[in-house]
Amino acid sequence: MSEAIYTLTVEERKDTGKGASRRLRHAKKIPGIIYGGTKAQKPMSITLDGNEIKKATQHEGFFAHVLTLNIGSKSQQALLVDVQRHPSRGWVTHMDFQRVSKSTVVHKKIPVHFLNEEKCPGVKSGGIVQHNLTEIEVTCKASDLPEYLEVDMAGLNVGDVVHLSDISVPKGVTIIELTHGEDHDAPVCSILGAAKQVDEDAEEDAAAAAEAAAASAEEASESEGEDKE
Repeated sequence: MSEAIYTLTVEERKDTGKGASRRLRHAKKIPGIIYGGTKAQKPMSITLDGNEIKKATQHEGFFAHVLTLNIGSKSQQALLVDVQRHPSRGWVTHMDFQRVSKSTVVHKKIPVHFLNEEKCPGVKSGGIVQHNLTEIEVTCKASDLPEYLEVDMAGLNVGDVVHLSDISVPKGVTIIELTHGEDHDAPVCSILGAAKQVDEDAEEDAAAAAEAAAASAEEASESEGEDKE
């Protein structure tokens, strides 16, 4: 990916509040904030270019990479912490950034890339891949932060399970869940037999139907009570 994706031109924003944010969005600008860093560095309200953000957020690496924010003649290193989107249209409405240096210890959810799914023996013999996790939370120095973690499924057979402890992580990177003990070694993916997958889908459908029926009965009971009153 081009390094240009990791560099944003932003402006300090003095005009704050819902009305100001609304005006910015109409002008294809996105309000945001950058915080953290040293005690001398205060939170700063910023404005980002909507077209630039639309392009950047199409790339997975943008969400787990140390970014350079150019603010006037100065630049700051930062991580994207939170993205707020319009509930129905999906466009970005606000962004939060955290100032970092190379030595800053960060916590971040990293996407998982599953390799060789179609080539693994389990799938070739009719098995079905189940993804239990698509993101894994890690902690490390900002300079060591990986854009993604890989799971190579080339040798997996039906019944095999890949756990967090099976994943190779770069030097200096720790999977947070594993620091809580062996009982937190969660499954990341597995190869299910086709029949088992059908059974699980049927169980999920039955549970969903039962839940819907219970909700409907409760609603009818409440309505009947209101009629009696």
